Amino acid sequence: MITLDRFILEEERHHPGATGELSMLLMRFGVAGKRIAWELAVGGLKSLLGSTGGTNVQGEDQKKLDALANDILLETFDYGGLVSVAASEEMEKIVVFPRATENGRYAVLFDPMDGSSNIAVNGTLGTIFSIRPRGGGREEDLLRSGREQVAAGYILFGPATLLVYTSGPEVRLFTLEPSIGEFLLTSASVRMPPRGRAYAVNEGRSGGWTPETAAFVDHLKRDGRPYSTRYSGSLVGDFHRILLEGGIYLYPAAAGKSSGKLRVLYECHPLALVAENAGGAATTGAEKVLDVVPDSLHARVPFAIGSAEEVALYDRYARGQPNQA
Repeated sequence: MITLDRFILEEERHHPGATGELSMLLMRFGVAGKRIAWELAVGGLKSLLGSTGGTNVQGEDQKKLDALANDILLETFDYGGLVSVAASEEMEKIVVFPRATENGRYAVLFDPMDGSSNIAVNGTLGTIFSIRPRGGGREEDLLRSGREQVAAGYILFGPATLLVYTSGPEVRLFTLEPSIGEFLLTSASVRMPPRGRAYAVNEGRSGGWTPETAAFVDHLKRDGRPYSTRYSGSLVGDFHRILLEGGIYLYPAAAGKSSGKLRVLYECHPLALVAENAGGAATTGAEKVLDVVPDSLHARVPFAIGSAEEVALYDRYARGQPNQA
């Protein structure tokens, strides 16, 4: 059994110039994941389910566990001087950690509780994270291409708690072993199948889709081997299935939401890095997601992510050229 900490430290030995700071930071995500998993497990007993009564910066109903997960992550990175700047889907502005302002090399961006509408019904949830160079430590220094990410990943809270991350050409998967309280290596190199048999999209909003998106989804239903629908309301949960089994996840532009719903920095960039490093792809329908440079902390884009073949087909439909080779 190889623990997360042991694996990361052994990997560090293959990089003689490593300072150890990124290793420590990745291990801190393991700590945060265990804390959030515990709070989710006892949330009903501690009256942590339901809304805070307020909204987040997006104008969305903020759940108590959204706020708690956000606080846990901020507290986790206000330690050790590794992180200078943090930004979250739940906060309007960046947070600067004074103790690390001069020496902290990294900025951390995260969606603390993806799929929070599932909290009250014990559905799948997740935390998505991205690690970047801090730059000058200002908000505008974070508004860069997704290719500048140093590492990215997510924690999936389901029947098992999983930690998936990439900090190089491979995607790593760890599973929390509750009896010892450690994340154990499950796969050192996750590869996404080049094609799958399922798609995930909120078809309740299909009335606002563009004709191109509607035609693409119709193709998936009527293809020679029809695709199954797998949509849970949790981006992390749906993406993880596609990572392991192949297929495609969509949150396209729609009437009244031409920029889509998902945030570039907190959701799209980190998952796109995981997908590409696992052999998959991610697109807006106009460009690769990792090439997108957002114009604000909470910028959004249309989003399609998954197996290389399905994403390439989606791109052709988005351009109005579905039959182009």
